[in-house]
Amino acid sequence: MTEVPTFTLCKLSDINIDCARGFSIAYEDNEPEREVFVVRNHKGVFCYLNRCPHTLAPLDWQPDQFLNYDKNFIQCSLHGALFRIDDGFCIWGPCKGRKLKKLQVKSDSKDIVIELPDYYF
Repeated sequence: MTEVPTFTLCKLSDINIDCARGFSIAYEDNEPEREVFVVRNHKGVFCYLNRCPHTLAPLDWQPDQFLNYDKNFIQCSLHGALFRIDDGFCIWGPCKGRKLKKLQVKSDSKDIVIELPDYYF
């Protein structure tokens, strides 16, 4: 059984409640970076690939701008699709009914750590 690589993205305290942050990570130095983002809200910490299921384009319209104005949904920068924060399910837009690719978060009280299986890419 192959062990899934884990990545420490940042300290939990680096992301405030109702905020999001993007990250570029790579398995090894010679591999291309993968774009992911983390959202923290009162329910917990959630991580997704930074790709819209409709166009595969990045979701953020400016660095770390993944949430709608009210900060209660993830919003695609290209067409305004709205995704639930806790499961990535699209509730509005051209990809309605589809989901963002969610990554497993292994957060403790200090760090945000994610699993990044290679089959996501």
